Amino acid sequence: MKLWDPTNDVIVFERNKEGVSHGWGVTLEQEFLATLADLDAESAEELEWRSTRWRAEAVRFGGARAVSRENGLAYGLSRQRLVDVLATRARKLGVNIRYEREVGNKSELPGADLIVAADGADSRLREAASFGTTVTEGRNKYIWLGTGKVFNEFNFFFELTEAGWIWAHAYQHEPMASTFIVECEPQTWSGLGFDHCPPGRMLGRLEEIFADHLAGRRLWTQFTDGTDACWQGYRTVSNKRWHHGNVVLAGDSAHTAHFSAGLGTTRALEDVIALAGQLRRVDCRQAGGGADQRVLAAALTAYQKQRQSEFRPYAKEARRSAQWFENVPQYTDLTPRQFATVLHDRRARLLPQLPPRLFCVLHDLRHPMEVMDSLRADRPPAATPAALPPGRDSRVSR
Repeated sequence: MKLWDPTNDVIVFERNKEGVSHGWGVTLEQEFLATLADLDAESAEELEWRSTRWRAEAVRFGGARAVSRENGLAYGLSRQRLVDVLATRARKLGVNIRYEREVGNKSELPGADLIVAADGADSRLREAASFGTTVTEGRNKYIWLGTGKVFNEFNFFFELTEAGWIWAHAYQHEPMASTFIVECEPQTWSGLGFDHCPPGRMLGRLEEIFADHLAGRRLWTQFTDGTDACWQGYRTVSNKRWHHGNVVLAGDSAHTAHFSAGLGTTRALEDVIALAGQLRRVDCRQAGGGADQRVLAAALTAYQKQRQSEFRPYAKEARRSAQWFENVPQYTDLTPRQFATVLHDRRARLLPQLPPRLFCVLHDLRHPMEVMDSLRADRPPAATPAALPPGRDSRVSR
């Protein structure tokens, strides 16, 4: 909004201290960075330069390792670096950022034409109004950890314990650090004693379970904001309405989708890009100053319609992904190769409706059929883009 019109007065209220964030790594896609580059090339270039990158997805199960390179190029960076890049860019453009300002009610804010409530899944601004909010909690337990072990691919590690299966989602987000999310069924969580054991003992047990993958590296629980990671169930948030009066929702306050689908931060950034786009399509300011509330309401309604439509397919895939992980034991009698196949295709609509082995047979037939379809259509099969070399000289493909 400041790039569009420098006279826009934008204030950000941030609950954390400057230089402090809650979390480890986030993932971005090349397609999103290209979109951002069209709007703000400086931010896109900085984020790309500061990111690690990978193309392969590795699954370790049953003593075997399977690798897929079908996902395309992905970027990982620490949440702190992401926030730092965006904050530096915002201040350079004249945005007023006020740190250590927890906002519980809109009455605590100065007068504004529009309030963007991007205060998370537990949004206090959202709870103060009527948005038709629904929150559902997943069955599995998970904990969001960090580690000094560097992984060159996005990894899934599955280990069988005396209490059942437990697994980790692991990916690099810094040159010398990775995100390490551990997940399991509730009976496994309690069977391993994680419902009551102290954090130190819990970490030690997890380091034992995943010792072959950590290669002697430790797991970390404490975020830069001083809080410790804890076990929880994933909470899926949805809202019938995304705006009420002059308050509009964005990011996790508007919607969440299971972490196994990834790209939650990307979807939040896409929200505010769409919001700014809808506001730009109309002149929300009267000639004498202030906002025309009818025009503003129309812009917010268009934003809600656009983003709900764009988010819906992703939310469905995230739901299928979460359900697959809630039913891991259903697939553990497969061969390692078959297991990796159904894991990689866990978002497929047909997977829950077919016997797992039949799904694997159909999956093996799919690629030859795609090649034949391409030949019949007299066009080459879609090519996989080459990985960009690391370093600041690489540029986002537009």
